[in-house]
Amino acid sequence: MSLEQKINDGIKTAMLAKDKIRLESLRAVKAAILLAKTSEGAKELDEAAEIKMLQKLVKQRRETAEIYSGNNRQELADKELAEAAIIGEFLPKQLSPEEIESAVKAIIEETGAAGVKDTGKVMGAASKQLAGKAEGKLIAETVKKLLQ
Repeated sequence: MSLEQKINDGIKTAMLAKDKIRLESLRAVKAAILLAKTSEGAKELDEAAEIKMLQKLVKQRRETAEIYSGNNRQELADKELAEAAIIGEFLPKQLSPEEIESAVKAIIEETGAAGVKDTGKVMGAASKQLAGKAEGKLIAETVKKLLQ
């Protein structure tokens, strides 16, 4: 079943259950899918593009929640975090920090990286290998830590 079909089914279920936050979250995902499909030069979305889009939506909500928390608007921050959690349900299982570290160590050995100057080479390989399974910021932090 495609992501779009899963989202449509989720919207129907949320409407029947009168789950307002889930409905808003899924409608946002559906809007993002439609926007990606109808953008200029667009083609059918593959799984990698869908994952990237979902990660972007989750990241946006987390950043917005951070801003709301900083401005003492906790009720709005909680809503954003709830939406991020709902959208995150459609992402593949994320790797733990330990799993990321072991994968990055293996990549460092494969590439023969010796120090901080090889960060770009390791990041390129790690980003490709761990795409969709880990957040880019976490990968970058792990690479920096291991290359120092």
